[in-house]
Amino acid sequence: MITVLLIAVGFLLLGHLMGASWLARGALLGVLFGAVIAIQATLPAGHALRQATGGSLQSWALVAGAGLVVGAYILGLRWLKARVPEPAAPAADDAPFSAGELQRYARHIVLREIGGPGQQKLKAARVLVMGAGGLGSPVLLYLAAAGVGTIGVVDDDEVSLSNLQRQVLHDEASLGRPKVASAEARLKAINPHVRVQPYEMRLDADNAAAVFANFDLILDGTDNFATRHLVNATAVTLNKPLIAGAISQWEGQVSLYHPGAGGPCYACVFPEIPAAGLAPTCAEIGVMGALPGVVGSMMAVEAIKWITGAGTSLMGEVLVYDALYGESRKIRAERRADCAICGAVKPAG
Repeated sequence: MITVLLIAVGFLLLGHLMGASWLARGALLGVLFGAVIAIQATLPAGHALRQATGGSLQSWALVAGAGLVVGAYILGLRWLKARVPEPAAPAADDAPFSAGELQRYARHIVLREIGGPGQQKLKAARVLVMGAGGLGSPVLLYLAAAGVGTIGVVDDDEVSLSNLQRQVLHDEASLGRPKVASAEARLKAINPHVRVQPYEMRLDADNAAAVFANFDLILDGTDNFATRHLVNATAVTLNKPLIAGAISQWEGQVSLYHPGAGGPCYACVFPEIPAAGLAPTCAEIGVMGALPGVVGSMMAVEAIKWITGAGTSLMGEVLVYDALYGESRKIRAERRADCAICGAVKPAG
């Protein structure tokens, strides 16, 4: 039997050296095994050739059984492996659009002001959204739908029932969940081609710069002046354009601040944090539920325009929308030479 096994190993090695397929090598072993079985079945007991090839039919039956078990195991593993799809590698920001992406973004691509190059810029963009609440909800939804490649979201709050009147990013199934986790799940469901980076944290002077450094554009939808001023100061320090929105009761406003490009910063327009009680929150004075949808969508529009270079941005102007009377107006906003935040910034070019 040892002689036969050595011959079988020799056949396998020879097939490997010759580059033969496993099927061909298996067929050769099958011929060898068939010949051995024929010898054991036809020659009389004690015959020299029969003794040289194992001596009995029973011993080869055991070998055949073991071989079948091993072969079945290997084939089973290969079958299972074939049924498991390979994980898709994340698309590179400059990779060509897939057929699905082309269909998804078709209405953008046919726009003269965006087109294929503009959509590629959206895919390569890294945008940070401050807040996943009233303003953050439409901003995040539309940035993801538009194909912004990487979207960061900062929020330390959890979804509560009182949020659902206006924060359309979340639903009752998300109650009690961190808003950033709810946002991530919703955005991936809308567009699996985007990357979402959640930051469940309260922004402060110690962590703001490290977070902002990872992004090209900042959108601020926070609801208090202290955070807005921190966001603005960090954006100015890192020379990041900032799109800021705010809402109260029936009125909202939005603008783009970027001293590095010659525009004012947020502190040029709102130089001081109001004293306690002078700027009540939405929880204190209320807000009409659809208003953040309007203003947040305007913020998303400004982001898409800035990234693609389409149209004229709101830099240097504050757009004010009055939902109660259906009116909108623009207020001129200019840099202040004595601004404590951006006064020393020299515009590029």
